[in-house]
Amino acid sequence: MSVLDLKTAQSIVEMAIKTAREMSFKPLSVVVYDARGAIKALASEDGTSLKRAEIAMGKAYGALALGVGSRALHQMAVDRPYFVAAASHVVGGQLVPVPGGVLIKDASGAILGAVGISGDTSDNDEKAAVAGIGAVGLVFDAGA
Repeated sequence: MSVLDLKTAQSIVEMAIKTAREMSFKPLSVVVYDARGAIKALASEDGTSLKRAEIAMGKAYGALALGVGSRALHQMAVDRPYFVAAASHVVGGQLVPVPGGVLIKDASGAILGAVGISGDTSDNDEKAAVAGIGAVGLVFDAGA
C-alpha cells in the first residue's frame, strides 16, 4: 500500500476506539492524516472535552510534519525546547509534543500518514493509536 485510503483510515479510527473501550479509557478524539497532511478520518466519542480533537490533530500533524512519532517530539521538547517552539511556529501551532501522535508506515518503512489521539493519558492515547494501526496490518512508529 502506498496511499492511505479512506476505508483504511476509518478502520484505524474504529479499532482505536474499540481498543479504548475494551481498556476503559476516557472518551477519545481520533484523527488520521494521510502522507500529504489531509485529514482522512476524524471522530470524537461522546463525552470528550471541547478541544480534544484539536489536541489529537496537533499530535498527528506535528509527527507527520517532522517525520517522527510524538513521543520523540516530547523528548526533543525536553532536550531542545527552542527548536520545538520554532517548529511549532513553522507548522502554524499544530504541534503537540506529547505521546499520542503515531506515524503510519507500510512494510517498507514509507510514511503513509499519522494518527493522533487525545482524551486519556498520553500513554493510553498512544496505545489506542498503535492498536488501530496494527489492526489494519500497517506498521506504527510512535517515536520511542
